Amino acid sequence: MNEIDGRVLLLRPEDNCLIACVSVPAGVCLRIGLDEITVLQPVALGHKIARFSMSAGTKVLRYGAVIGSTTRAVLAGEHVHTHNLKSDYLPTYTLSAGQQFLTKASRPSDQK
Repeated sequence: MNEIDGRVLLLRPEDNCLIACVSVPAGVCLRIGLDEITVLQPVALGHKIARFSMSAGTKVLRYGAVIGSTTRAVLAGEHVHTHNLKSDYLPTYTLSAGQQFLTKASRPSDQK
C-alpha cells in the first residue's frame, strides 16, 4: 500500500520532509504508505513537515536534494522551517551578534 495522504506531497521517496498542500492543523494523522505521522503543530500551505524524527545536524532532503540541515532535534510530524532548519549554502537574512555581511571593500581579494 503506497498511498499518500492528499494533504501532503512526497516529492521523492528518499525525502525526509513532506510538503503541505493545504494548511494542516495539529493533531491530524497523515498516512504515508504504511506509515502514519501525527502533525504536532499547525503547518501552513507550502511548508514542510518532518517525515521522520531527525537529530540536530541532519541533512533535510526535498526533491531528493539537500536543502539545509536541522539546527536541533526534530520529531516526526513537526513543522520544519527557519526555527529548526538552516541553509547550508546561503547566508540567512539574520546575523548572529558580532557578524556582518561582507562588503566589496572588505573582501580579501580586494585588499592589496
